[in-house]
Amino acid sequence: MNLIKIFTILFFVLFTLKTLFEYYLSYRQVQHVKAHMKSVPEDFKNSITLPEHQKAAHYTIAKSSFSKITMFIGLVAFIVWLPLGYLDKLDLWVRANFETDITRGLVMFGLFFAINLIIGIPQKIYSTFVLEEKFGFNKTTPSIFVTDFFKQLVLSAVIGIPFLYALLNIVEKLGSFWWLYAWIFMMSFQFLMILIYPTFIAPIFNKFSPLENSDLKTTIEKLLQKTGFAHSGLFVMDASKRSSHGNAYFTGFGKTKRIVFFDTILKSLSTNEVEAVLAHELGHFKHKHIVKMLVVSSISSLIGFFVLGFCYNSLEFFNAHFVTNQSSYMAILLFMLVSPLYTFFLTPLFSIMSRKHEYEADAFAANNSNAEDLITALVNLYKENANTLTPDPLYSKIYHSHPPATDRISHLRSLST
Repeated sequence: MNLIKIFTILFFVLFTLKTLFEYYLSYRQVQHVKAHMKSVPEDFKNSITLPEHQKAAHYTIAKSSFSKITMFIGLVAFIVWLPLGYLDKLDLWVRANFETDITRGLVMFGLFFAINLIIGIPQKIYSTFVLEEKFGFNKTTPSIFVTDFFKQLVLSAVIGIPFLYALLNIVEKLGSFWWLYAWIFMMSFQFLMILIYPTFIAPIFNKFSPLENSDLKTTIEKLLQKTGFAHSGLFVMDASKRSSHGNAYFTGFGKTKRIVFFDTILKSLSTNEVEAVLAHELGHFKHKHIVKMLVVSSISSLIGFFVLGFCYNSLEFFNAHFVTNQSSYMAILLFMLVSPLYTFFLTPLFSIMSRKHEYEADAFAANNSNAEDLITALVNLYKENANTLTPDPLYSKIYHSHPPATDRISHLRSLST
């Protein structure tokens, strides 16, 4: 059996296993939530009503049902692109009409992403104006939706075309170690985006106003001084113009670090609860979770580029995945499409790491604010965001970056005693 057949068989085996496992997990999630929707978990009976618990269950089930549809559409698109050969047919058309590989690469990526963008528009419309609307979360108007769409399109072109042009030139012109230079370029670009996002990109979509609540500002400044956190400002984002979901986050590095609160979270939480949520976010910073995840991401991408460098020189890699001709742009595009099949087993490892970080950040918050305030804040956010209190354990272990609600609250209560 030659190498092409081995790769092709492996491709179909992994594709089948991944698909079946994802649908199995989705089925488990729905069945588990349904089985526990008739009563509120014991730890939450005094804080969450049965109607609120059931709303979260119905919301989770609706999202799972919709995800099955989007998953099916994605599977069909994947099959059309690769096993049915339409990615190769598009490449053959591009080769016949454009001369250089750089130009071909830009056109190929442009057409590929344009087609997938068109396929995704109905899904985005349904998610926003049907699913989110049904459960009372959507605040996006059609005009905001259209404006956001074109802003994202223009921004993707302005940033993506020069990035892709530079990347293709690196692959074409920097010899056998191009994969190392491409990785360095990718990491540099990523850090640049992190630096400019808070002040140049995010304001394109949202308005950021300085925090004006004097009592809350004083409380937060005391917490920041206590924990030794330097920042470039406290801001409130007008998230409510798109959704009623609440959140808070850090963004940027060094002097560009900002603390951002969704305006929705300030309306639903007390001053002490906001302080506890911020203390949790500070815990991520103090434990260097963001840096650790960036290091892991950097190492993973370095390995990915090294493997891509090997695949780039292997005609068998292209042929086994239904592509006729070797080229720099098709190597990148093809690797981007098939790598999730070969790395799916890593998903729970990243989830485990993320949940460990959440527990550490909760412990930091309990030590620097008040565990009970964080508990009440989390309960309020579970209610506001209609997060299910009873996810399927296996589904949660595979996909969820945060611990289940019952585990997290139990952990916090152990810290407050």
